[in-house]
Amino acid sequence: MSTSPSIDLETFPNPNPGRDYTIRMRMPEFTCLCPKTGQPDFATLYLEYVPDQRCVELKSLKLYLWSFRDRGAFHEAVTNELLEHLATATRPRFMRLRAEFYVRGGIYTDVVVEHRDPEWTTPARVELP
Repeated sequence: MSTSPSIDLETFPNPNPGRDYTIRMRMPEFTCLCPKTGQPDFATLYLEYVPDQRCVELKSLKLYLWSFRDRGAFHEAVTNELLEHLATATRPRFMRLRAEFYVRGGIYTDVVVEHRDPEWTTPARVELP
């Protein structure tokens, strides 16, 4: 069992690559450091994606997120970096990451970033009666 952070994101083959489906994750323990003060910043991350051929492996994702604990990063920069690494590792049809940072100085910050495969067409939404 690993007891240290890692920058390696592992993936596994999508068990249903012929179907569009959404994977949603909520990660309430993300931590990095404020680059100005060195104080910890806390966030809940919301990841949702439509996989293509690869899915992200959860233990490696946990260890990857842990690697940010002692790094200074602005909210906007770290959210974009996380999405870039996740999208590069999995090459999804669509991916959205929302970082909901806890209050600091009376200000809440939410950063939302998206990745879209240009070849992917969003399926029509089905409205049920």
